[in-house]
Formats: sequence, structure tokens, C-alpha cells
Amino acid sequence: MSSTPPLDPENLAKPLQFAYWVPNVSGGLVVSKIEQRTDWNLDYNIELGRLAENNGFDYALSQVRYMAGYGAAYQHESTSISLAIALATERLKVIAAVHPGLWQPGVLAKLVASSDQYTKGRFCVNVVSGWFKDEFTKLGEPWLEHGERYRRSEEFIRYLREIWTSDHAELNGDFYRLHDFDLKPKPYDVPGRPHPEIFMGGNSTDARGMGGRVTDWYFMNGNTPEGIAEQVRDVSDVAAVHGRPGHVRFGVNGFLIGRDTEAEARDVLREIIDKADHEAVEGFGSAVKQAGQSTGDKKGMWQDSEFADLVQYNDGFRTGLVGTPEQIAHRMLAYKREGVNLFLLGFLHFQEDVQYFGREVLPIVRELEAAELERV
Repeated sequence: MSSTPPLDPENLAKPLQFAYWVPNVSGGLVVSKIEQRTDWNLDYNIELGRLAENNGFDYALSQVRYMAGYGAAYQHESTSISLAIALATERLKVIAAVHPGLWQPGVLAKLVASSDQYTKGRFCVNVVSGWFKDEFTKLGEPWLEHGERYRRSEEFIRYLREIWTSDHAELNGDFYRLHDFDLKPKPYDVPGRPHPEIFMGGNSTDARGMGGRVTDWYFMNGNTPEGIAEQVRDVSDVAAVHGRPGHVRFGVNGFLIGRDTEAEARDVLREIIDKADHEAVEGFGSAVKQAGQSTGDKKGMWQDSEFADLVQYNDGFRTGLVGTPEQIAHRMLAYKREGVNLFLLGFLHFQEDVQYFGREVLPIVRELEAAELERV
């Protein structure tokens, strides 16, 4: 039984938000040889963005990959495809994943400020500390130890916040420095938003601390409601200690398989796993598990992930969004009670499944939210 206190009426009144993984790398969102009616090219993703914003999605997260590996032979760069999607839509916010160590933060800050102006406040970043060692070493960049990667990422975020909000930006850090810098134009002026939203993800103690201290959003790999509640408590406690109570919002990854019956949905999940690309999954598992093993307390991402979990590479199956629309909606509300504000969703057939979500699942989620609010 979770010890998380019940959500107060103010939080209950806020509807769940939804994001989707932009399939900007080839191979789809599962490392499997099952048919995936999904494409990584720009035209497909433009159409997907338009469908998504008309089916209840608030955000689109473009993943970052610089080289082939583990089922992703081709990759479109995250900031450019995010901007293209934003310019082709009207309301959808885009989140570009970026790596400290591969981006100079002042250059990124300028790109984001301009992109935010072009999109009238719809450009966000997801600061990724990194798990793919080869991407750094083969590009000739140093690969830092786990704790140092997160320390660099935290400084990277402090740099972005400073340069976006100050006319005389100053920072004297161990990794980055600013000296009386005035970025013009600043990001688009959105009432109530001090700067473009900053996301990050993780599971380790280092990640939880960083999330509580500096980020707006904390993404979590798929997990049970109880496992998610633990992370929400930890990050929220850090935020409160650092004078940011209630500032951090929480997103959880989930792979959604909705069908008319639970049996049909579970058959699809079984087929995905049965047709997994074993070599690619095992290679991915080997690469990511070192991230957790390099932490002092072994709490890194993917540390307790089994083979079937790794077929969806952010543990999306573990969230349990598999079944009928009613079952999925009730499952989502269980996570909301534990402090989740947003679901980051992946699909097998993106354009078809995004429309299924908007038509079949989302209305039930909204009905359940309204009923729960009435009971408080």
C-alpha cells in the first residue's frame, strides 16, 4: 500500500496531460520484428503531429540518437525535427532531447530562444545525461562517470535558466561559464512561464536530486504505481528542501496497446515480445545496465529490467497500459493518484493508435477524472 497522501482538490482538478514519443529514429518504439506501421521520416511525423494535437496530446518528445544501434539504424536530429513539427501544428508543444557534452549550452540556448519565438512558446528541452557511451567516444568527446554526467547536466540546466532570464547572465561552474551575457531575443513571453520548460529523466539518486533542484518536469521509466510513487516522493522532498515545493511535475513512460478485449491486447503484447530482435535487445540491455551499475546505490535506470521490459526501451510495458479502453483509463487514474501529471506514450502503429487513444481512451479518462473530483 502506497504511503503517498491523497491528492488535494487543486491537483485533482488539473487534467492529466499526454505526450507521445516522436518516431524520429527508424525501427519504431519496440525492438521487435513485428510489423510496425510507423515511419521515421519527416512527412509521416508532420502528419502524426497534426493527428496528435487533435486527439488530446499536449506534447511531442523527439528522441536523440547520433549513431546506429539497437534497432535504430537511422536517426533524425531532435531539435530540427521538433521545430518542423511545431511549425506544422498549432497547439502541440515539442520537446527536443539534448545531450550536455555534445551541445555547448549557449548555442543551444540561442537555438531554443529563436525556436520558441517562432512557435510562440511551444519549444521545450529534455536534458539527457546519456547512457550510450559509444556516441560520445566515437565523436571524440569524453565519457564521464555517472555522477559527473548528472553534475554536468545540472550545471547545463542552470546555464540555460540564467541565460534565458537574465540581461547580464553570469555563471561560474566546473563545466560551464557565462560572463555578463545578454541573449537577445529571449524566449517568447508566456504569462506564468519564466522560461521554456525543462524536462529530464532518470531513476538514480543523482537523477532524483537533480530533478528536485533544477527541473520543471521529471520523466520516469515505466514502473508500477508503487514504484512511481517512491520516485515522486523522493524528488518532491528534494524540491521542498531547495525551496521549490510543488514546482516539479512528473511524467511516466508507457506503451499503450488498446483493443476491444483484454485478450486481444495481450495477444499483441505477446507477439511483440515473441518476435523481439534478441541480439539488439541484449546489446541494448548490456549498454544501459552499466549506467545503473556505475551508481553507488545501484538505483540507475533499467537496473531491474528483464528481457521483456527492454523490448520497449524505456520499460513502457511495465506501466501496464494494455487492455480495453476502460482498463487503460482506470490504470492511468491509479498513477495520477500517486502524483503523475503526464503520460509519455509509445505505440505500435503511431498514426492509427494515436487516433484510437483520442477516440476510445481519452473520453473515459476525462469522465473518471470528473467523477473523482466530485468525490473529494
